[in-house]
Amino acid sequence: MKIAITGKGGVGKTLVAAGLVLSLTKNGYSTIAIDADPTPNLALSLGIPLKEANEIIPISENNILIDSKTDTGYPGIYALNFSVNDIINNYSIPTPGGVSLLVMGTVKSMGSGCTCAANSVIRSLLRHLVVERDEAVVLDMEAGLEHLGRGTAESVDYMLIVSDANAKSLNTARMISIMAHNFGIPQIMLIGNRIETNLQKNTIKKYAKDHGLIVAGYIPFDSVVAKAGINGDSLLPMQNSTALRAIDRIRRLIVKQRTINRSQGKH
Repeated sequence: MKIAITGKGGVGKTLVAAGLVLSLTKNGYSTIAIDADPTPNLALSLGIPLKEANEIIPISENNILIDSKTDTGYPGIYALNFSVNDIINNYSIPTPGGVSLLVMGTVKSMGSGCTCAANSVIRSLLRHLVVERDEAVVLDMEAGLEHLGRGTAESVDYMLIVSDANAKSLNTARMISIMAHNFGIPQIMLIGNRIETNLQKNTIKKYAKDHGLIVAGYIPFDSVVAKAGINGDSLLPMQNSTALRAIDRIRRLIVKQRTINRSQGKH
């Protein structure tokens, strides 16, 4: 099962990604968590201490690794065919919750020269994880779909777009949905987050109906989880919180729907 989490910055993508990762692992899935956000914070939510999390070098910034995969000895010419399975074995980070974490990072272009090599490694690694591996994979992504290329996006089982009731967040969700559809992602669903009032829930529900979006579920505002975010605490001790219980319900919905789709011969 391959799940990509996206949405406007600040809407709670990492909470949803971490919650799904913990729920899947708790229910017997061998799970790999991918942090592909420009400001990676998934490690903290999965229980890695701040000091250790800050010492993680994202794959996109590991020049020695990238050179070992793509260098041909000729300036401006990069190898396009290389193995990436060893990257998972050597660079994934074990977390206290039993999940393997890979921090991809973002390929920066401004002032850093050609990014062809780093992009090639990132996309090859993502394709391997999504298309060729059997584990459950959860990707905490940036708002766009730049990390997913053709041949990868089509193999993501679900694109979950997180939004609060803010108009800008919902509009970003709509645009991401259009991009995901054009990329060929088969199942695209909206998640309403930080719901405190019926007005907020109904705003998201109406927007989804008006724009043809399917809602996977609503996550209530949870002061316990909010405090954990402020302090950079792990979500591991909080799996019975209202927010994480809501995320677990979304996980159950996805598993049930995927089982039905597979029984009908669908993706």
